Amino acid sequence: MVGRSKRRRVDDGKGSALNAAAAPHAPTVFGDVPLAPATREDQKTWKGFCEIESEPAFFNVMLRTLGVEGLKVLEVYGMDEEPLAMMPKPVHGLVFLFPWKEEDADKQELSCPDAVWFANQTSSNACASVALLNIVNNIPGAKLGEHLTQFKNFTRDFPPALRGDQVGNFDFLKSVHNSFARKMDMLNGDLALKNEAMASKKKSRGGAANDDEAGFHFIAFVPIGGVVWQLDGLARQPRRLGSFEGDDWLKVACPVIREMMDQPRKREQDIQFSLFAVVQDPIVALRQEMAETLRIHRVVRGLLGHLNPEEVAPGPGLTALGLADEQGGAICGLTEADIAEAEAKGVEEAMAAAERKDAAELRRVATDQAKYLPALASQIREEMASQQADDDRANARRHDYTPMVREWLTMLADHGVLRGLLEKHGV
Repeated sequence: MVGRSKRRRVDDGKGSALNAAAAPHAPTVFGDVPLAPATREDQKTWKGFCEIESEPAFFNVMLRTLGVEGLKVLEVYGMDEEPLAMMPKPVHGLVFLFPWKEEDADKQELSCPDAVWFANQTSSNACASVALLNIVNNIPGAKLGEHLTQFKNFTRDFPPALRGDQVGNFDFLKSVHNSFARKMDMLNGDLALKNEAMASKKKSRGGAANDDEAGFHFIAFVPIGGVVWQLDGLARQPRRLGSFEGDDWLKVACPVIREMMDQPRKREQDIQFSLFAVVQDPIVALRQEMAETLRIHRVVRGLLGHLNPEEVAPGPGLTALGLADEQGGAICGLTEADIAEAEAKGVEEAMAAAERKDAAELRRVATDQAKYLPALASQIREEMASQQADDDRANARRHDYTPMVREWLTMLADHGVLRGLLEKHGV
């Protein structure tokens, strides 16, 4: 089983953007009220990347905000055959969170193959975004949206390190990533960079830096052209794990992940991990199936009406199925135009039955198709509810509770309660 860790991500301390933010003469981003919530302008002008917890909802919201269509991030609860078989197919990649340890360079390629889009992580705390980019930019035919498509094309011929620098300078990506940044996240990020710089300086003078705590880090596993690759932004080059046939690439990746999970356990460390899968969003296939089903259903009912106008009424619309508002506006990404353009199997057979004036056959087809509509609509609504739940969870994460906590502590102090609590707990 794979647990969910909320611990700190790895901090490589090499990000030029954060170094610029920590420069002695860098302008203050936050103004004169450190405990005031961060504004959207604060998030846009901050030079760093905030830490992002290992929560699939956050990754899903990031993908949708970036403009990526048709993909969904799900948590993987186990690497046995049964839980893997239950995941929607195809699985385009895996995101693994683990306590990072530098890998032997001999396991990596000498250079990045042309067929692999791989970016290094050159900015602290950017590993979540880098892992996502290293997956979605290697999915054939992925709908990346305008900004990511331009970025992928622009960096197509760049080496991994230069791609990583461009990630750090990609304002659109940074804006989406840092939409989760609260004021304290930013202050902690700058403090961590300062502490790391001091530790590096101490080490260069012969002192001993504290390396006891391993930083947690996101990496990607991706199938590309029949080969499984481990794409770790903190590694110089990709690591080739092995070849596979068909779609069964997880049998190559999972043993490597298990081995990485076993390393801390061998050192008797109780550490949790997180494993996510980037899959085809189920709502894509459900929308297509709904469009095709409604298309054939309406065609058949229309043909029946032509044979006998008094026998049959028009079929249900999207509003009746709960997939459009009262004005007919689409609320699930499925429109009347999609239905009209759907290439539904069975239309030609229905037309032939109409030419034969076989009303019984048309009634049978209409009845069969109608049986699927409520179930399909229910599944689409469930996926829509899942997206809304992701949005709600992301909005809760973005909310800055610092002013509320400060006000609460102030009230406790004003009423003489805070001192007693501190003394009780020996603070």
